[in-house]
Amino acid sequence: MTKTSLPTIALILLTCASLPAAEPLKLTRSDYEDRVNAIWHGQLIAVLLTLPFEHQVAAAEPVRAFPKPYTAAFVDDDWYYEMCAVRAFEKYGIGLTLEQLGQQWRENACGSYGSSMVTRANLEKGLSAREAGHPRYNRLWWTIGPVFSADLYGALAPGMPNEAGRLARELCAINGYGEALDGAVLYAGAISLGFAESDVREVLRKAVRLIDPSSPYRQCVESVIQMAENGQSFEAIAAAVEDRWRVEYPASNNAVPNGGLAAACLWFGNGDFWTTIDLACRAADFSDTDNSAATAISIIAAMKGMKALPAELVEQLNDRITGEKLGRVTVTPAVDEKISTLAKRTAAIGEKIITAKGGKISGDEIHILPESVVTQAAQRFQLSDLTQWWNPDWTLERAGFGGDGVGAMPGIRGYTALDGDTLITYPRDEARSLLLRRKLKLGDAPSLELQVAADPGKAWELNVYANNKRVLARTIEGSGTEVRFETIKIDLGDFAGRETTLRLYQRVLLPGQLKVPGVAYWKSPVVR
Repeated sequence: MTKTSLPTIALILLTCASLPAAEPLKLTRSDYEDRVNAIWHGQLIAVLLTLPFEHQVAAAEPVRAFPKPYTAAFVDDDWYYEMCAVRAFEKYGIGLTLEQLGQQWRENACGSYGSSMVTRANLEKGLSAREAGHPRYNRLWWTIGPVFSADLYGALAPGMPNEAGRLARELCAINGYGEALDGAVLYAGAISLGFAESDVREVLRKAVRLIDPSSPYRQCVESVIQMAENGQSFEAIAAAVEDRWRVEYPASNNAVPNGGLAAACLWFGNGDFWTTIDLACRAADFSDTDNSAATAISIIAAMKGMKALPAELVEQLNDRITGEKLGRVTVTPAVDEKISTLAKRTAAIGEKIITAKGGKISGDEIHILPESVVTQAAQRFQLSDLTQWWNPDWTLERAGFGGDGVGAMPGIRGYTALDGDTLITYPRDEARSLLLRRKLKLGDAPSLELQVAADPGKAWELNVYANNKRVLARTIEGSGTEVRFETIKIDLGDFAGRETTLRLYQRVLLPGQLKVPGVAYWKSPVVR
């Protein structure tokens, strides 16, 4: 090992000490407010332009106008949860906690689709805000809700990607977890960086480093960057993202593949509004097109302000958001707000965060202390982890993400989740089947007892093995209008006193496909 001399060390220290400190980011207050206004307008306009392609087939020609005339933006989940977060900051201050945000969600009836809908139901049951978005209680925790709720946190922390990421990680936990929160952190950080950077590609390169390398979200976005830098086309990259990640996350409102598509749109859009919109519209069939577009446009808006947006579309919205319902949910109170006023309120909160983080505001000048990106600690959750609450004696293998069609495509394959003491499963790989496994030494008169069920009108096949012997093969069919459990009892006398591996398979490739395959419900497995 080579030793470094003391004079050399002293020279290194002297050189480091003499390096100039990074210059603060300087904005005028009017410029900051203009960019925040652009972030609000930009996401609204992007969503309204691309809605015809949300969860539908992709566009084949350029999009240049709203699908119908608008005189105001309507209430939509892409921005309503951020509006309510602004109210929460105004009420509770910049130290807003997740539980305080949860109270604001209750007051304003947030949560209409996907993981946010499950969060609203959980809050109504009395669960805490942190529990409401957690995989233990939220079956759609991996969907896109946290990502489209995070634009606000980038706007509140201009040039401070670590603070934007911290806010996103903490507060977007109300409607998601794991890779969904990773997406919220990455794109909140990207919007924050947009205030300080002039190159969308450099923004993406830096923002991805906020996320731990173990994250599927980071892996997906990094693959986009690597393929683009290697000269692959937008079309090839979008197809690669879908081919790799949609197998894992098949629902159209997933977080990870849509995050990769948003990254590709941003990279190849190169900061131009219409190019980015067109790429989002034709990126992929049956994806969450409007969210990819809104995320990318918010970053461009943070970089360039209102001048980046088409003036004719801004004018059509008449600076207003109005509405009484979001889906089937009546929002409380009804919304009738000026977008520009919402931007002023956001900027006022942002100024408080800037000064709290050491920045200075003097007259019309804002000086923001620069931040180098720091990778956050990993937050990983795997579907197999669900057994720690269901029954830790069993391992869960080859479980699949799916979706229940809420706010996305109906008819998507089954999903894996926990509902109270019931484990709900569907195989990741339909050919290899899903597996519950337990290894133990059996007693003198052993047996296995459990309860299982299927959805009405659907079926799956239960195969039970003790070591190498199949001890049960039965089709579990659902009938009527409710899930009805049946009790399965299996005599394991042939294995008395032996070390035995029990394997319970959920098979969905049914003979003759006489029934539509569906999820399996499992309760109370007991080995006696």
